[in-house]
This record gives sequence, C-alpha cells and structure tokens, in this order.
Amino acid sequence: MEVGRLPVELWRVILAYLPLPDLGRCCQVCRAWRELILSLDNTRWRQLCLRCPECRHPNWPSQPHLEPPSWREALRQHAMASRTWAQNGPELQSSTCLLFFRRRKDRRVWHVGPGCEFETLRGALGVAGPYDRVVLHPGVYEEQAEVALKVPVELVGLGQLGEVALLVCIEQQCPTARLCNLVFMPPWFSTVVYKTSWGHVQLDNCNFEGAQLQIRGPGTCQARFCSFSQGSSAHLLGVVLSLLDSCDFSGSDTASVTVEGPLLSERNWACKHLAALTRTFPSCGVSGNNSNSSRGPQAGSTGGPQPLGINVKKEHVSMEDWQRRTGVDALCQETVIEDGWSDGEHSEGEEESRDGEKTKNPFSLDYKISCDNHGLSHLLKPRSDGSLPLVSSPHPLPVTPEPLTLQQELDRDPEAQMLATSTLGCILRRCLFREGKGGVHLSNYGQARLEGNVFRGLNYAVRCIQNSTIVMLRNEVCECRASGVFLRLSAQGLIAENNIHSNGEAGLDIRKGANPIIVCNRIHSGLRSGVVVLGKGKGSIRSNQIYNNKEAGVYILFSGNPVVSGNHIFQGQAAGIAINENGRGIIKDNVIKENQWGGVDIRRGGDPILRNNYICYGFSDGVVVGERGRGLIEGNHVYCNKGCGVWVMSSSLPQLLGNYITHNCMYGLAVFCRKDPENIDAREGNWPGQEGIGGDGASGERGEGREGQENLNEEGELFAWESDLESEDERHSARRSISVALVEGNCMSYNRAVGLYVKSSEPLNVFANLVNSNRGTGIAVLQSSQLTRLVTNCILENGRAGVTVEKDCRVELRGNGIYENNGHGISFSGNGQIAENDVVGNRGYGIQVSGSVDIKVLRNRVQPAQGCGIAVIGPVKGVVHDNLLFQGHPGNKKTLLHMDPGNDSCLLRNNNILRHNNSCTSAPPWALENPPPRPLASSPSGLSSSQYPSRLGISMTTRISATVESGCHSGSMFCSIL
Repeated sequence: MEVGRLPVELWRVILAYLPLPDLGRCCQVCRAWRELILSLDNTRWRQLCLRCPECRHPNWPSQPHLEPPSWREALRQHAMASRTWAQNGPELQSSTCLLFFRRRKDRRVWHVGPGCEFETLRGALGVAGPYDRVVLHPGVYEEQAEVALKVPVELVGLGQLGEVALLVCIEQQCPTARLCNLVFMPPWFSTVVYKTSWGHVQLDNCNFEGAQLQIRGPGTCQARFCSFSQGSSAHLLGVVLSLLDSCDFSGSDTASVTVEGPLLSERNWACKHLAALTRTFPSCGVSGNNSNSSRGPQAGSTGGPQPLGINVKKEHVSMEDWQRRTGVDALCQETVIEDGWSDGEHSEGEEESRDGEKTKNPFSLDYKISCDNHGLSHLLKPRSDGSLPLVSSPHPLPVTPEPLTLQQELDRDPEAQMLATSTLGCILRRCLFREGKGGVHLSNYGQARLEGNVFRGLNYAVRCIQNSTIVMLRNEVCECRASGVFLRLSAQGLIAENNIHSNGEAGLDIRKGANPIIVCNRIHSGLRSGVVVLGKGKGSIRSNQIYNNKEAGVYILFSGNPVVSGNHIFQGQAAGIAINENGRGIIKDNVIKENQWGGVDIRRGGDPILRNNYICYGFSDGVVVGERGRGLIEGNHVYCNKGCGVWVMSSSLPQLLGNYITHNCMYGLAVFCRKDPENIDAREGNWPGQEGIGGDGASGERGEGREGQENLNEEGELFAWESDLESEDERHSARRSISVALVEGNCMSYNRAVGLYVKSSEPLNVFANLVNSNRGTGIAVLQSSQLTRLVTNCILENGRAGVTVEKDCRVELRGNGIYENNGHGISFSGNGQIAENDVVGNRGYGIQVSGSVDIKVLRNRVQPAQGCGIAVIGPVKGVVHDNLLFQGHPGNKKTLLHMDPGNDSCLLRNNNILRHNNSCTSAPPWALENPPPRPLASSPSGLSSSQYPSRLGISMTTRISATVESGCHSGSMFCSIL
C-alpha cells in the first residue's frame, strides 16, 4: 500500500516525529491515513505512552514486563481517565442551540517555586480561579497549617516524579480537584495529607510516603499509577464509589486500604463517571482464562458418572496402569487382616474346591438352581447399550467430572451474578500489595470490588468483617504469613477465579457467620489447609481446584457449616476434606483424589452430609470416620484407594447409604475398634500442648487441630466456643436421630481384601448391601461381643467364603442371598442365628457351623457345589430345622446334612433333602419359589420400609445401625489419625 507517492515505510519514519495532536488530525484525513497511523502502535504510540509524565507503563506495577494489547488504546484510556475531574460542569438540557453559547472555562496557569510568581503553595491557591492549573517547580514545599482547596484546581509537579515534594495537609472544600506528579509526605502536625468529605479528587502518578489519604462519603476518589509506601494507606469511610487503579502499596503498618461504613444514599457528581470507567475493565462473565490449562495441574483422569450440568473429560484408565504408576501392586498382595487371621489362608473345604477347580468345574450350570432374579439383580445386569454396570465391571470408573466454568456458575446462581456485576464501594484493580502487614480491610457494612490485583508477602491479603461485602475476581494472593483471605462476623461476597497459593496459613479462613460464594479459584501449595471453615462459618465453595496443600484441602470444625460442591481436591499432603470438632456441612459432587491421607476424614463430632462424591486414587483410605464421627455418607463412588474404601472406628455413628465402594486395595468397608488405654489422650482428643501423639505420620492433621486452637485468638478475636456450639438436639433436629451406625444399600465390589470387615464390641446391623467379586471373603466378622445383624444382603462371587463368623461373635444372618463364592457359603463359629437365607452354588460347604457355639439354623435353602449342604462340626449346641437342601452335581457324593457323631446337644428336625433321580440325565425342575431368590425386592414382614437412594432402584426395609466403641485401630497402615 502507498499513501501518495511515498512508500509506507518512509511515511512511518516521517510520522514518528509528529506530536499527539497532529497524529489525531492525520487520522481524520482518510481511511488509508487512519490505517497508517494505527500501524504505528509498537513505535510512535509506544513512545508517546511511555514518555507521558502523568502515567506509567500500562501494566505497572504488577506486570511491567508485559506489553499491553495496544499502546494506542492504553494511551486513549489514560486520556479519558485523566479528564474525569473536569466533567462536573452543568448539563444544559433546555435547548441544543444553547450549546453554542456556553462559555469556555478560561484556565490560567500559575507557577510556584524559586523565582516564579509564587514562592508558596498557599499563596498560589489564594489567587487561583476555578479549574486553573498550578505548576510546582522542583523543590520541597511545606506548610505549617492545614491548606484548604476552595475552588476546583489542578496541582501538577514539574519534572520527573520525586522532584516535587509536599509536606502539607490539604482539605478539599470544592467539588473537584486533580493532583499529578507529586510526592506527599506528612507534616509535623498530622499523618493525613489529603482529605475530602464531599468532593471528588483525582490522583495521577503520585507518591505517598508515610502518609494517609482520607475520603469520606459522599466524597469520591480516583487514583491511578500512585505509590503508597513506608506505612502509607488509604481510608474510605461510607464511600459510594471510588476507583484505585494500577497503584502500588508496600510497607504498610496496618491495612493498606481500609473501607468501612455503609454506603451513603447521597452521591456526588462523579459517581456516574466512575461507574462508566469501571466498565472498561473486562467483565468476569466473559473471562477467557478459566480453561483447565490455566487452572492448575490435572488430578489424573478418573472419576465417575457425571451429574447433570457438569463438564466431563473422558480418559480411560486401566487398573493395571494405576498400579504400575503408583507402585500399589506389591502392597495389595495377601493382606493380613488382624491378629493372625490372614486373607491368604483357606479352610479345608475351600482347599478341596480349589484342588477340584484345577481339574474340572465340579458344578455344572445344568444342575445349579437359578438365582439370577434376586432383589439386587438389576445392579448386575448389562445396560441397554451393552456396557457393564459399575458393580460388574472389573475396571474402575473411566471418566472424571470437570468443574464448571465461572460463566456456568453465574448462569445458575442469580446471587453470584448480581455480585459479579456490582460496582459499588471501593473498586481496586490491577494494584500490587506487597511487603506489609495487611492488604484490604473491610468492616461495618463496607463494600469493595478487587479485580486483577496481586497480594504478595503480607500478613494477610484481605480481611472482611462485620457484615461487609467483598467481590474478588482474578486476583493473585500468595506468600502471606497468615491466611490469605479472612471473612468474619457475617461477611459475604463473591470470590472467583483467583489464584491463592503459598500462604503460611489457610488460603481462605471463614468464621463466625461469614457466608461467601467461593467459585472457580485455584487454591494450592499452602503451608496449612486450603480452606478453613469454623465457628459457625458458612459459605458456598464450588468448582474450585484445591491441590497440593500441606494439610487438608478443606477443613471444617467448630460448627462450620459450608456447602462444598463440584470441586477438584487432589494431591494434598494430608486429607482431602477434614470435618472435626462438631463441624458440619454439605459435601457433594466433588472429585477427591490422590491425597496422601484419607479422602474425607470425619471425627470428634463431625457430622456432614457426604453425597455423590468421587473419592479415588488416594494413597490412604477413601473415607475415614474416626473417634465420635457422625454424618450421612450417601451415593459416593469410593474406589482405587491404597487403603480401605471406608474405615469406621472408635464409637462413631455414620450412616452409609447407597455408596459404590470398589477396587480398593484393602477392605471395602472396615468397622474396627479396640480399646487402647495406652493412647487414651489421643482417643479423647487432648492435643494442645502434647507432642508426638500418633507418631510422625499423624503430625500434619494434628497440626490442623492446632490451627483450630492457635488461630482462635488471632488479632484479638476471643471466641467462647462452648457458647457458640449448638446443642445436640438443635444440630440433629432436621435429621433422623440414630444411636448406632447404619450400613445400608452399599455396593462393595472388586476390593482386594474382604468386602466388609467387622471387628467391633458394639452391635452392628448391615442391611441390603451388594458384596460381590472381592478378592477375599465377602463379609468377615472377627469380633462382635454384641449382636451383629446381617439382613437381606447379596453376597456373591467373592474369592473366598461368602460370610465368615469367628469364635465368640454374636451374629444374626437373615434373608441374605449367598451365591457362587469360592469358599464356604457361610462359615460360622460364633453364637447366633442363621435364618431364611439362600445359599447356592458356593464351592465349599453351604453352611458350616463349628466349635462350642449355641446357634439356630432355620428355614434356609441350600445347594452346595460339591461339599456338604449343612455341616455341624464339633460340640455345637442348638437346632437345625426346617431347612431345604438341594443336591448339586450328581457326582457330589458328600452328605448334604452332616453332624459329627456323638453330638447329642444339637437337634436336627424337619429338614427336607432333595436329590437327583439316578436315571435322570437332565436338570431337575427345581427353583427358588415362595419366596423368590433372596434378598427380596420387597420388605419382609415385620420390618418397616425406608427410603433408599433412587438411582439404585430398590425398595428397602428397616434401617439397621450399629455403634463402634472407643479406641483407635492401629492395624490400618494408612488410617489418618488426627
């Protein structure tokens, strides 16, 4: 392209000498000239922008090394902003023709300095007229008394910034004023160098050194490219709207910016102009930096079926790949359960079945009674698309729910949308807060909006208390010595798309009724927890990435009650989420993975609702319910953890409903407790002042316990926790009270040890669970001095026995379906009752009862694969009556009902034995009818029905529960101990 006869390159050289007004005139010549002028962005426009004495680099102070998208646009925005102070003239509305007769403001320029018209600032201000410019020549100007600005005036320092210094206290008593290129230092009689209570002041490229800027509503302020150092600060009281843009705050003794007081109803003329300026900053709703690539490392690629409205990233991961990546395979082989009882040992009947299995299948399907239509069979059948359901698949879940984007969160949350678009109070954007005590402090109904700022090396970044409202968008909060963001005393607001990392305490600390919305942040690399909620703190914590924190990703205690949903909490060095000291909360739809300790840790009165989470690939247990833990644990996917899926211990009262607990390297669900007088202090939770409780492996979470103690009195806040805590009646009034733990409707599959492991001194009831395809025994009860009830469960295809009950245990088995396990169907050495069960197709004995026990075996239907149907071995007391026994393969010559000779204390009565006809070559017409195969799909008589998670699609009977008594199990090598 050519303009005239000269080449474009030569025109650019010529135009590079033009000043700004001439460049503007050239743009108006024609379209070709305009395009030519615009092409000078990286040359002439850059020079003009950087040489302007009234502004600095457009990305100063936080990112001065980055160039703006357009130097010309940056210069244009600066020119518009620098004229705000002079836009308060009257607006003529009566007639447009009167605009031609408006008097132009005759502005005069007054010079102050040695050899100039005036020697002092006070003298020049005494004669200056409205909108005059007062130019101060290099030097230091000091006034011994307060100076009043009574007319609109512009004060400009001549030369480089720092050559003109003012030791004055100025009170503005006029509608508007502008100060540019000046250094303010406090006079001897006051630390306040500038104050206004009703006018508007504009500060461009000024420095404050050890001084204070004070704005009272309805006064307003606009500060751009200013530095506040050596303890300087800005105080805004009851201000409706003020704008601090691209300012540098350093070395503060208190908060750098203090905003307090409710917004006044009265507004001055500048509010509408400042509101227009705030809209020039990119809106949070259209931010493009919320992609996963910019939101931190990905926490692996596994997950589960996605809830509605959640983005899903699919990436198939095989179990073998995960084992190879984490070195888990050696850890999972032949897991020792407890006290010499090894999952690798086999009973005599099981050894026989294993030997027979090497040669041929001893139990032809032609002779096996069909039991495929039991009450939980729908969970095992292939889906309509041919894929396997979760409990039938040998592979873990292949997909991960992704967090929602900020725009998606705003679309479904009107309150968050309203906060994101609000522009009231103090607006801080693109500022740098560094190396001081505090960043921004809000109190007493104050309001502030923080956008694109950097907080680094402070004691705290933001402190919001006393019903104040904070909006934080796309800020960086890092390297604070205490917590990054504090919210107290009913504070609220929106905290979104911030990068909060490397802080000495929690990234966010929420207490005493504060209720913020925290969405789409990256909260990581903290020296303590990611988010702490305590002291009746609330909040909605959604769609964040919380990772690589030294302690729990989210820590809830002292009646904290947040909603934690849709987050990715991963790669933490302790628990993913810890609920302690009567903490509560709703925790749902989160992905909690790859944490060093328990994915979720509940203890000491913690009582959350844990629903529909994906707790996986942890280096410890999936869910730990410790000393006095409570809570509703419902509909979660707990899989591929190195420890147990769920570990319940120490007098806990959880309700476990409808969870998928699969592919874990130890037990699926372990209920374990043992009195341990040596650790009575740890069991009772007496942590403060004690050293080394629980060993080195417990130091991190004990640190979280200390955090709850150390930070209670932070900055003089004394909390009477005993009076703050709600009573037990109040806390549980909205939820059905239980006195024992509840295990109902869970699926425990493909775990590498026992599916359900029980060693408890308290009663335990387990109801309507599916326990299948575990490498060890389906259900093992090793200790149960009080009654344990196993009712209407389906236990099938486990690697060892279906149910094992050890000596001195009290157990009732009723209404269960126990099918096709590789050991005995039921191996029973305790006291109790085995009634109305279907025991079919197990490779060992159907039911084996042994030892000096007192037992009733009633109304069971048994068909063994190759062993005895019912075997009574040893001095057993009790009755065996009204059982129906079916012969399996015709080649099985063992007695279907066997009792040791000489046993006269066990009564056999009314048992019915069905055998094959010797001449029959086809399968006999036997079937499990009246009732159909157990567990039944409907409630048996005498048991009340209860609600069951709808996605499992089964009607349930009574809720059954159990407590787990005191003591901490020392057998789990991964169990986290607070």
